[in-house]
Amino acid sequence: MALPRPSSPKALLADLRAFARERRPHQWIAAILAIVMPVVILVGFYLDSRTNIAPGEQLIYVENWRADRTDAEIIAQQKIDQAAKEKRAAERQRQFQKLEKQLGI
Repeated sequence: MALPRPSSPKALLADLRAFARERRPHQWIAAILAIVMPVVILVGFYLDSRTNIAPGEQLIYVENWRADRTDAEIIAQQKIDQAAKEKRAAERQRQFQKLEKQLGI
């Protein structure tokens, strides 16, 4: 079985022109859309992959306590911390109440 002869570029262009003449305009539009839509999706994925959406570094501060603290010292410190926490919560609530009055809610 013999292989076909290689085609010349002129024959390739002539064949491509003949193929293009047979197609209707709506087929060309569909073909262009079929090519453009996946390209747009791939470009979107590429651009999204370059966006850094990971959270930044966070500093977490901890308190270092002595190992030989008594229960009374621990309870006293907890009471101090709780009072400070309640004070912050009350201040935040006051700010929200002020905002509520300003907005007329």
